[in-house]
Amino acid sequence: MVPAIGPASPSTAPSPPRRGAPPQEGTRALLRRLLAVRQRGLDLIAPLSPEDLCLQGMPDASPAKWHLGHTTWFFDTFALSPHLADWPPLDPRWRVLFNSYYEAVGARHPRPQRGLLTRPPIDAVLAWRERVDQGLERLLAQLESLPPEDAARPLQLLELGLQHEQQHQELLLMDLLDGFSRNPLEPAYRNNGDEGPADPPLVSADGPRWLEHPGGLVEIGHGDPRAFAFDNEGPRHRVWLEPFALARQLVSNGEYAAFIADGGYIRPELWMSEGWGILAERGWSAPRYWRDGEWEFTLAGRQPLRPEAPVRHLSWFEADAYARWAGARLPTEAEWEVGAGGGAMPGVFGSLWQWTGSPYRPYPGFLPAPGAVGEYNGKFMSSQFVLRGGAYLTPPGHQRLTYRNFFPPASRWMASGLRLAKDAP
Repeated sequence: MVPAIGPASPSTAPSPPRRGAPPQEGTRALLRRLLAVRQRGLDLIAPLSPEDLCLQGMPDASPAKWHLGHTTWFFDTFALSPHLADWPPLDPRWRVLFNSYYEAVGARHPRPQRGLLTRPPIDAVLAWRERVDQGLERLLAQLESLPPEDAARPLQLLELGLQHEQQHQELLLMDLLDGFSRNPLEPAYRNNGDEGPADPPLVSADGPRWLEHPGGLVEIGHGDPRAFAFDNEGPRHRVWLEPFALARQLVSNGEYAAFIADGGYIRPELWMSEGWGILAERGWSAPRYWRDGEWEFTLAGRQPLRPEAPVRHLSWFEADAYARWAGARLPTEAEWEVGAGGGAMPGVFGSLWQWTGSPYRPYPGFLPAPGAVGEYNGKFMSSQFVLRGGAYLTPPGHQRLTYRNFFPPASRWMASGLRLAKDAP
């Protein structure tokens, strides 16, 4: 008998958080958490040379030095400048260099040219980060003495900046993997035995393959005003689901190799038209970092391809084609959230981001945050698909049930995999 994925409604799952309320912790605890996240960014670049820090392998990626500068720019621009008295204004040239896509803030350096920014040198960027960290400490000390209603907005921005920094820490590693993969020397960022995994956990063959859910009227999205979530994770709302089943495990390298052997990349009937055109244009014949069908490029350099490991670095088009070949489909994000909330589905977090079949669109009743930070998520709600879960590169504490990651369907340098779904009787 195929087991079910928990209740018909995810109401018994952990309450998803919401962005907007101040953190339910003292300012000193928030400062410790914030500085720990900031320190992790410095730890990530410790193995890198000055040349590595300027590496940009493609227009969609950014150099590690730029990630460090941009996250510092975020705190400087949105938290310190408006809310800390006597905070010195940022050099207007640096405001341009480290702005990402905030049109309301001003001009931006072109994203494809971030690798040209050999100046300012890394020492200057790190000195700026240190000054900003000192400013954050001063700001939190001031907020400690303010009435809660006056401290609420700065605290929200500090929490958003912390979460934003964690996003860029994951991007830093994925961008670095892309850049190193283009080097014939195939350099390793770290060894498998170093702190922090170089690979996602293996796929277990234990247990049933499919987990069924009866469907019905369910609720998804954030709903807890006491905890953080990005604005695109809400509002919590109702969705009707027909009966469905989710694969218990992520698709493995071995399973994906069978798809390739069966002509998966040369059979147009398996592909969306746009994906087939991109496949032909870019010469896709395997996942992004496979080498000769026996090796895989990782943050630990070239490694043997493990059949039992989850297949990774797939575009949405590849994931969708594989699902069609396997006689299944990609789950909707509502199906994924309900299934993951039941507690019976392994590999939800800490393995790979999992493509869904859902386009990235606003939930019913969504409103972007006020001010320039309202450009954070809402402006990207077109021409992208949602990924759910979290990856082995995602910083600790940055994963939650309602998290909506999103990328264009042709992107595949991210730590992305897939979990199959199918209609149930």
